[in-house]
Amino acid sequence: MINARSVTLRRGTRVLFEEASFTLNKGDRIGITGANGAGKSSFFELIMGTLHPDAGDLTLPPGLEIAHVAQETPAVERTALDYVLDGDRELRTIQAEITKAEAADDGFALAHLHDQLQHVGGYEANSRAARLLNGLGFAPGQENRGVTEFSGGWRVRLNVAQALMCRSDVLLLDEPTNHLDLDAVIWLQDWLSSYPGTLLLVSHDRDFLDDLATHILHIEHGKVTLNTGNYSAFETRRAEMLSQQQSSFQRQQRELQRIQGFVDRFRAQATKAKQVQSRLKALDRMTLIAQAQADSPLEFSFSPPDKSPSPLLKLDEAAAGYGEKPIISGVELTISPGDRIGLLGPNGAGKSTLVKLLAGVLPVLSGERIAAQDLRIGYFAQHQLEQLNPEESPLWHLQRLDAKATEKELRGYLGGFGFRGDQALESIAPFSGGEKSRLVLAMLIYQKPNLLLLDEPTNHLDLQTRDALSLALQDYAGALVLVSHDRYLLRTVADELWLVADGSSQRFDGDMEDYRRWLNEHRTARARSVSEPVAVDKMKKQTPQRTEVDQRRLLKPLKTAMEKAELAMNQSILARQKLEERLADPDLYQAEAKDRLETLLLERTRLEQSVEQFESRWLEAGEALEAASLE
Repeated sequence: MINARSVTLRRGTRVLFEEASFTLNKGDRIGITGANGAGKSSFFELIMGTLHPDAGDLTLPPGLEIAHVAQETPAVERTALDYVLDGDRELRTIQAEITKAEAADDGFALAHLHDQLQHVGGYEANSRAARLLNGLGFAPGQENRGVTEFSGGWRVRLNVAQALMCRSDVLLLDEPTNHLDLDAVIWLQDWLSSYPGTLLLVSHDRDFLDDLATHILHIEHGKVTLNTGNYSAFETRRAEMLSQQQSSFQRQQRELQRIQGFVDRFRAQATKAKQVQSRLKALDRMTLIAQAQADSPLEFSFSPPDKSPSPLLKLDEAAAGYGEKPIISGVELTISPGDRIGLLGPNGAGKSTLVKLLAGVLPVLSGERIAAQDLRIGYFAQHQLEQLNPEESPLWHLQRLDAKATEKELRGYLGGFGFRGDQALESIAPFSGGEKSRLVLAMLIYQKPNLLLLDEPTNHLDLQTRDALSLALQDYAGALVLVSHDRYLLRTVADELWLVADGSSQRFDGDMEDYRRWLNEHRTARARSVSEPVAVDKMKKQTPQRTEVDQRRLLKPLKTAMEKAELAMNQSILARQKLEERLADPDLYQAEAKDRLETLLLERTRLEQSVEQFESRWLEAGEALEAASLE
């Protein structure tokens, strides 16, 4: 489908990669990996045609529908649902043509366009867009809010939904999980696993790549390699390849030294001239093996806290929220040195609220927050990136924390976080989000906290930094509370999981797979609670001790509603089939039958809506009946 032959791409004078040749086939799910600045985003621009190769050819089939996540969301005066529907460009084109045909009173064109609308799923488009919004964390009803009412992170989710709405052949996703919580990440992964086209994905989420990718396209040191398998398989093969290359390099270096030693020793002896010349020719003919090189890994660690009182922090029947309204209440939690707690829970349930309560950022509305005298908190949240001084350097930020430390000591410390050489002295204004996150982490770690509170610390961090953070946290001697959408980090760092849901917090007895199942059940229950008829609400108020007669009496209205909806739906489907047969009559499209055609087209639209409406009622009644039967 996508074929690259000897492609070279430059940005200015810098070569991003050269002589790249590969073929990406329909249905492949390709993870694009490489260090920041290696050329991953530029590769996407190459696919979209906004960049062109400096050498070689990149060929795509004609008429290929390519979807990508927009980098910015325009401040448009339209609802979130309409904005997402804009992603289906063919649907919007047909709808615009229908409007024109109606204005021109062109019955023949309308018949053809309504057939096209049905073919592209136009009658189900609204429900499809609503499901995308719901999966990405939007609450029921928010689809009718204006785009301008949403914050930056939620607008990113709107852009993701718009890209998924497009019935594309190729889907380009550049760090789609950065602004998503864990629930939305899991939903997106499930959605992408059934995507029928070719998926090209840039992600620093190891689990996301492992579960989705069938191939890894890696960009490193100006070279592009395409590998079969997921990220873990690629990482294993790459380590083996680098090890073999380094072994070959070392063997060749020993052979070079041996030959050069012979030449140096006998160069002046006439009797050895022929042997010397023979070895010099061997040196000339030898293809030098390059020393194995991988992207420089980050290495940093936490110094032991100066003091570790036990317990460090305790919440006793604590409640917290905004204003006087509690988001969570009745929280009982004791944190001691060495505790590793990962917080789970649906979007908006109160995970960040709990972290802010622990950090002392939010006051206790009721209950108590009891902190040890020597408690020293290191709190990481995304808003702290905005508190950095953009005009100053990484070194300046550390010097504010420790004026007595020497520049050499601080620059050595910063080097472990990737700020090497002159970068430690440069203004951070042009730094990427990942570089700023690394600086905030460096500042937190330098202060030797005995309690770390990390709220989504991996946003914008690349795989190398995430791996380094994971290793450092595993050796950290203090206590840790972590909120993250990175399942690999949660698995490798957290010893116990707590679930924040329904206004409370409690220990979660299970692992990440158990949470995935809980989340699916929670979503189903939430959808059911929104759609259940009033009859079910009345049933819930009844005493749980029911006789069989009571049960039958309460279930009868639901069964009747389900049967009526099914009967009406079948009648509408039958009427639609008969109408389709009438619309197949060629005489209907003659000029003299124009009014009759328009009447039939309007009737078909009404029947389409009727089928959808009765189907929804039938499904709702069925779900309500199932829920009531289990009670």
